[in-house]
Amino acid sequence: MSFALVAALSALFAAQSATPAADVLTAHRVAELRSVVSAEVSPDGTQIAYVLAVPRKPLVDEDGGAWTELHVVDVASGASRAFVSGKVNVSAPAWTADGKHLAFLQKRADDKGTALYMIALGGGEARRAEAAEESISAFDLHPDGKRVVVIASEPESAERKKLREKGFTQEIYEEDLRSSKPWIGALFDEAKPTKLAVDGHVSTAQWNPAGDALAVTVAPSPLVDDDYMRKRIAVVSAADGKVLAKVENPGKLGEIAWSPDGARLAMISAGDIHDPTDGRLMVVPSTGGAPVEVFPGIEGDTATFAWQSADSLLCLMHRGVEASLEKVTVTDISKAEPKVLVATGGPILTTISLSDDGLRAAFVANAPTHPPEVFTMAHGEAAPRRLTDSNPMLAKVRLAPQEVVRFKARDGLELEGVLNRPLDEVKGQRYPLILYVHGGPESHHSNGWLTNYGDPAQTAAARGFAVMHTNYRGSTGRGMAFAKSSQGDAAGKEFDDLIDAVDHLIATGLVDKDKVAVTGGSYGGYATAWLSTRYSDRVAAGVMFVGISDKISKVGTTDIPDEEFYVHARHRPWEDWTKMLERSPIFYAGQCKTPLLILHGKDDPRVNPGQSREMYRHLKLRSASPVRLVLYPGEGHGNRKAAARLDYNLRMQQWIEHYTTGAKGAPPAMDLDYAESK
Repeated sequence: MSFALVAALSALFAAQSATPAADVLTAHRVAELRSVVSAEVSPDGTQIAYVLAVPRKPLVDEDGGAWTELHVVDVASGASRAFVSGKVNVSAPAWTADGKHLAFLQKRADDKGTALYMIALGGGEARRAEAAEESISAFDLHPDGKRVVVIASEPESAERKKLREKGFTQEIYEEDLRSSKPWIGALFDEAKPTKLAVDGHVSTAQWNPAGDALAVTVAPSPLVDDDYMRKRIAVVSAADGKVLAKVENPGKLGEIAWSPDGARLAMISAGDIHDPTDGRLMVVPSTGGAPVEVFPGIEGDTATFAWQSADSLLCLMHRGVEASLEKVTVTDISKAEPKVLVATGGPILTTISLSDDGLRAAFVANAPTHPPEVFTMAHGEAAPRRLTDSNPMLAKVRLAPQEVVRFKARDGLELEGVLNRPLDEVKGQRYPLILYVHGGPESHHSNGWLTNYGDPAQTAAARGFAVMHTNYRGSTGRGMAFAKSSQGDAAGKEFDDLIDAVDHLIATGLVDKDKVAVTGGSYGGYATAWLSTRYSDRVAAGVMFVGISDKISKVGTTDIPDEEFYVHARHRPWEDWTKMLERSPIFYAGQCKTPLLILHGKDDPRVNPGQSREMYRHLKLRSASPVRLVLYPGEGHGNRKAAARLDYNLRMQQWIEHYTTGAKGAPPAMDLDYAESK
């Protein structure tokens, strides 16, 4: 075949693939997907309030993050209505005890910061119920319905503010911090709320059922490392902030909740200081002490929970790639045995809210066919029922088959993942593969909705790719022992697991071994850089996002060095400089043959953008392989704004296709056409 004919066919193929089919998911359609963020059932169980995230439209709306609207859906009819919608940002909806009003957080035009608003269920305009000098980050309504505790940072002093206005804007790194405190006020009272004297940085506060004490979560400072590793629970007097009890929860801490009788506190906590995630359900008397784990040793994690009665809880459990709803009685924790109410294999349940009688639940859940939506279930019903359809256009879209894949690693360890097969797969044909790697590594893939601006699950499948999501060792969802199994061995067996997943798919006959790409963000970006250098002979293209390239300099530039030490490395760099260097992708940059696209937010506090600059510079100096670095101003550890998300999605797609199924050679065009072809 002549060169001219090859070029002509390539041009024809490119032109055809540039025009998306009307019935498949594209990057532009992903940018329009709406998702339910939270759902709260009314006290009587008849209504569910939910927050709906509505992305801004690139090239049309003013750039920024998604809008968040407040909606209410009727449980019986499924009819939904918007209460606060449009160009708004609403969060944390909560029902009043009588179920006649909804409270929520929002910043309106005449507010200095985020304030507490309330709106009647019968309709009408929302009224500001409480405001602090600084933005309110969380709140809890008093059982009497007349008072509220809000969390807000201490205000800047008048003298400091005056100096700043005169140009003295210097920042004292990790010292110039203002802690958040609990403030108690009367609803709809013009008087400023009163600060409760609690030492440390308070992130949440919850009234006990009697309304005379608060359970607060407190870290020594607002530093992220303190919030991750040193946040503890205290019970304090609502009158003066005096500590009444302390809870010695170990390691990371998630949500907490009082039992209906006020005798206990339940929490999701780490099992110990080295547990990578807060996935262990624990219970402790409200008088304090050491909490007791409810399900010790299970191969699964508790995602969230709700008290159904004074001695029983409903728990959403993540068990590998699946989720279940289980009930447990904690009268005698030593005899606690979970009862499965909703078995694995259904939608991935992620949040739970219960009516006052404990008989009606509201969930946020997703599935392989749709992003997060509102579901509900009543006592005695067999399975949750979906109530909302936030993306009706998905009914017109063909989605690729999605399946759970299980295989053995080279050392015999059983692993699992989720595979999106090519949309129009022809039996017996081999396909290019995108290996998508989750971050953390304390995270995992579930068999639910996977596609987003950074994960090309359905968009790539529609373009003829297989997309594999592997829960490598160190992932969550399989209990504490599995989550710890990669510690002290960064980029070792955990990333060998990824290659073993690829080999498994090659052995099944699905994947073309010469057309394997890898991508992921954060720790997934680290994996991408590692596989593109250390395993360069196995990878045809890499797209690294907010990833790690130098384990030594990462420790010195991140805002979570202690979290890195306690739940990942288990040693400091100066204890073994050589090992840290040898587990850094820059160490292998000289052998890189994989074209690597590197993308990073310029304001990332977690993984400093210098990590991407190092990777880029080492490849430029030591490798002839194509490399491109893209930085996103104003973005942090992941892209928040609509334009940056679309740009990322399109660049990832362009780079992978260019170096797996396309022309290869020099990098593709630097500039993109952001207008979707119709």
